[in-house]
Amino acid sequence: RISISCLLPASWHFSISPVGCPRILNTTLRQIVVIGILAAAVSLLYYSLVVIRNKYGRAYRDKRFHRYLARVTDTEATDTNNPNLNYGIVVDCGSSGSRIFVYCWPRHNGNPHDLLDIKQMRDKNRKPVVMKIKPGISEFASSPEKVSDYISPLLSFAAEHVPRAKHKETPLYILCTAGMRILPESQQKAILEDLLTDIPVHFDFLFSDSHAEVISGKQEGVYAWIGINFVLGRFEHTDDEDEAIVEVHVPGSENKEAIFRKRTVGILDMGGVSTQIAYEVPKTVSFASSQQEEVAKNLLAEFNLGCDAHQTEHVYRVYVATFLGFGGNAARQRYEDSLFTSTVLKNRLLGKQTGMTSDSPYLDPCLPLDAQDEIQQNGKIMYLRGTGDFNLCREIIQPFMNKTNETQTSLNGVYQPAVHFQNSEFYGFSEFYYCTEDVLRMGGDYNAAKFTKAAKDYCATKWSVLREHFDRGLYASHADLHRLKYQCFKSAWMYEVFHSGFSFPVSYSNLKTALQVYDKEVQWTLGAILYRTRFLPLRDIQQENFRGSHSHWRSFSFVYNHYLFFVCFLIVLLSILLYLLRLRRIHRRMLRNSSSTSLWIEEGLPPQKIAGPL
Repeated sequence: RISISCLLPASWHFSISPVGCPRILNTTLRQIVVIGILAAAVSLLYYSLVVIRNKYGRAYRDKRFHRYLARVTDTEATDTNNPNLNYGIVVDCGSSGSRIFVYCWPRHNGNPHDLLDIKQMRDKNRKPVVMKIKPGISEFASSPEKVSDYISPLLSFAAEHVPRAKHKETPLYILCTAGMRILPESQQKAILEDLLTDIPVHFDFLFSDSHAEVISGKQEGVYAWIGINFVLGRFEHTDDEDEAIVEVHVPGSENKEAIFRKRTVGILDMGGVSTQIAYEVPKTVSFASSQQEEVAKNLLAEFNLGCDAHQTEHVYRVYVATFLGFGGNAARQRYEDSLFTSTVLKNRLLGKQTGMTSDSPYLDPCLPLDAQDEIQQNGKIMYLRGTGDFNLCREIIQPFMNKTNETQTSLNGVYQPAVHFQNSEFYGFSEFYYCTEDVLRMGGDYNAAKFTKAAKDYCATKWSVLREHFDRGLYASHADLHRLKYQCFKSAWMYEVFHSGFSFPVSYSNLKTALQVYDKEVQWTLGAILYRTRFLPLRDIQQENFRGSHSHWRSFSFVYNHYLFFVCFLIVLLSILLYLLRLRRIHRRMLRNSSSTSLWIEEGLPPQKIAGPL
């Protein structure tokens, strides 16, 4: 019999007889309660597993393909109506002109371990918000008062694209590079002072004294390294076993255990004038001498990309070195100067006229077979004719590396920390890409043996055949006759710089030559905005904490809210069942006492006292 009774507000009793009921109701109430609790627990567990699988399984897949999806969303027009978007502006004041870049990012997710998700802003036509003007800012060295007027069109362009309500909180950085570095410090200061004085009068951007400066080649290299690795997702956390990781000894924490994180990529950039290398040095470095240690201080940069200076997971030690005169065009010029001087000296000593007439040209192994060229110096002309000998060309230009016998050195005898070739990855830009792709059509994954064979074959091909291939459009669309003529030399130069200068083994297979990353050109300005806004997430986190504890509860996910609901539901249900069980015991005791009293009365005896519970 199942009995339900309630004493408040008035006593009432309800009873169900087992007669005619299904067999399951013949079980005791305690068994029914246990079965009910077990069923509720199983249902809750099943529900939790389904929700977690759907939510976090999808999140893991989304994270796994985050970079792929980002490549698609990066090309979408920026939603300027989104109030949660923040903006930042960087002006790159180079030697030949100035360019302005506008970046945007959503509110930080509140996790101090994550970086801002910065992207380049795109207009309604999905084009990057970029504008360039000429000449370079250094041209105003003699008239610094005109600099603010010179740069005003760039800032007006940015002001049109950034929402007006966001201007006062949008940081503006004006960073000057090579052209300004060669100016005297007094002229640099005059130009920067004009910018700092006039820009705040006409524009509302967040622009302080530290936002306009002349950056060093080392800073520029660090920013480029940051930008490439950020786009490649190498600063993100990973639990994927397929991801390459590296053991890192964090700078400043030598006594602590090493940490493991995603392997970053190094960059090689060979322009027309200079060559630059930048890569992370994950482990503590040692020096052969005190002089080498002093030099290394100017080449190693240690910085924290995280928003919390006390957290070390985003602390990086990066080696950056720039070598003037080691770019492709500058190297050819050095080679020709040396060739002219040595040939004139030999002619004088031996009484010959090699190269002085077109009938007796100097045989240059670094030009394609039968290709003709001229060197003009001091009013004299030296005639060249190519022999297309790639190996001999490499042998001739090796001394231009200026290598020394000292350990851990590279071009010009400059200090270079050891590279862990078995666990490293590099990207080669500019001339590294042009040399492999424009004519040889083998850009991408670099293979020394295949590259050497292709370069040999090209050099040994007659110039008339190369011209025919060019006329038929067999080379890259932007390849011109200048590229065809000096491809042999530049291939040999790139090969020697990479393998002899930087000491990469011929078997090294983790170099990728590229013009773009994820179909877009990555500028050092992206690394600059990421580095200079690294503390903004901490400000957002502090603001969230200041709003009070209620915002903390609002941040709970859908799953956790339902956990709380079901736990409360089970507690209430269990309380009701326990209360009903208690009432059932009381009711049974009352029935037992009532039946005993009736029995004594029917027999005419006085009622006996029944011993109560102890």
